[in-house]
Amino acid sequence: MQVAVVTFDGFNELDSFIASALINRCRKDGLEAFVTTPTPVVTSMNGVEVSGQRPMEFVAEADVVLIGSGVKTRDVVADERLISRLPLDPARQLIGAQCSGALVLARLGLLGDMPACTDSKSRPFVEACGVTVLDAPFHAEGNIATAGGCLASQYLATWVITRTLGEDDASGVLDYVAPVGENQETVDRALRAVRAGEAALR
Repeated sequence: MQVAVVTFDGFNELDSFIASALINRCRKDGLEAFVTTPTPVVTSMNGVEVSGQRPMEFVAEADVVLIGSGVKTRDVVADERLISRLPLDPARQLIGAQCSGALVLARLGLLGDMPACTDSKSRPFVEACGVTVLDAPFHAEGNIATAGGCLASQYLATWVITRTLGEDDASGVLDYVAPVGENQETVDRALRAVRAGEAALR
């Protein structure tokens, strides 16, 4: 199973790197993430240059697509040519968005009446798209999920691992990366956030 972590110019390092790093701890179980970029090299909001591992066309074949956020997301959604390179299909793909990535899902018409999570700076722009923004770090309905706040990227990764491999695998990854002495607390918090986000509107 392949995961495209879509990473645009001006990206937030925490969003793309945390999600891909956590998911890639499941390589031996057949789940692998790739930083997927519209150009060979993208530069983060803090000036970090990163070479994409996969071109944007990879999103069409990926089993999971995660849309990262950044300081240029409003430029992304205004770029018809760039948006057209994201042929996402929630019928066969798990699709997630981090913070301002919710704008991309809204622009693609994937949210419908679904509420979303995003960060405080992106909130007014997401709401301007007619989307209800939740005061929560994670929300999912079916095959679509959104997360709000940089460190909520761990919840997006937890959702992906849980949906593809199961909670035991997600717990193992979280336990490994948790701060020493906070292992169970970290695992419980992430699983609780994902469960609550999936059950919120049931």
